[in-house]
Amino acid sequence: NASCTTNCLAPVTKVLHDKFGIIRGLVNTIHSYTNDQRTLDFPHEDLRRARAAAVSMIPTKTGAAAAIGLVMPDLKGKLDGMSIRVPTPDVSVVDLVAEMKTDVTAESINAALKEAAASAHWKGILAYTDEPLVSVDFLHDSHSSTVDAGCTKVIEGRMVKVIAWYDNEWGYSCRTVDLAAKMGAALNAGGCSCGCK
Repeated sequence: NASCTTNCLAPVTKVLHDKFGIIRGLVNTIHSYTNDQRTLDFPHEDLRRARAAAVSMIPTKTGAAAAIGLVMPDLKGKLDGMSIRVPTPDVSVVDLVAEMKTDVTAESINAALKEAAASAHWKGILAYTDEPLVSVDFLHDSHSSTVDAGCTKVIEGRMVKVIAWYDNEWGYSCRTVDLAAKMGAALNAGGCSCGCK
């Protein structure tokens, strides 16, 4: 299982890359603060994360963009990004800006993402909304990624912005449960690669 941010970014990236082709992209996650941060200014190896999480917006790193290259080798080294930790306790949003290989419109991007979200393949993982929602509306949402159709933008036919929400605690935990269930099923079926019974 990857990070909560990777789990949000991956479905959107996969759908867009398979349908239109991604040349390159930048990712920003506006991320609720986590237990890695400090509640008061206090030492931390990342000097920005050393600052009080509940009162500051904190630019920092994310490994989510690089992790996409591990599961989608075509995109290895073609995505990069950062995180801005914000003073909210839960729910985050991925802001993906990507250059596409083919001409697109906001409507064609949204149609592809909406179709994918309705498919059996992405059931429970990718969702789609055209309602004007805000972060608190996604609290306890079990999806890894909910595309916010109203925020999709396209300029000059190939530069795309897509926004996707995720509950960085609950949604991530749901994927961890899914992974544990798959591992348990594999072990029960005798599929463990270590040869144990």
